[in-house]
Amino acid sequence: MAADWKNATEEQSDKRDIAKAMKRGWFCRCPNCGEGKLFRAFLKPVDHCAVCNEDYTHQRADDLPAYLSIVIVGHIVIGGFMMTDMVWTLSNWTHLAIWTPITVLLALATIQPIKGAVIGLQWAARMHGFGHAEPRPEDSLE
Repeated sequence: MAADWKNATEEQSDKRDIAKAMKRGWFCRCPNCGEGKLFRAFLKPVDHCAVCNEDYTHQRADDLPAYLSIVIVGHIVIGGFMMTDMVWTLSNWTHLAIWTPITVLLALATIQPIKGAVIGLQWAARMHGFGHAEPRPEDSLE
């Protein structure tokens, strides 16, 4: 019974705060320490945090940041387009001239913070090797 309580206490104390990790990732900071840079280039994460040495080589954000960016930007742009169209009568070319740059800029502005938040979520949930567990034999390529 005492051993069960000790194991439960260790698991709770080792729990990672998902909201804090995602917020740190959103601001392109290390989800572990909150100080180190998360990206070395626009969408290329660093291999290791320069401050706490957290390993990011196994992160797998893949396509989720792009999908989330499309959903967010799409809602903003379509809502803005519809409201603009209700208030003013603009030609299609004017709408194209207005909304194309806005769409591109919003997509570029949101993709890196979203990717950082996804990496923070993966770190907090101990996904894809962030739990420091031993690799399983079935994961080996040999």
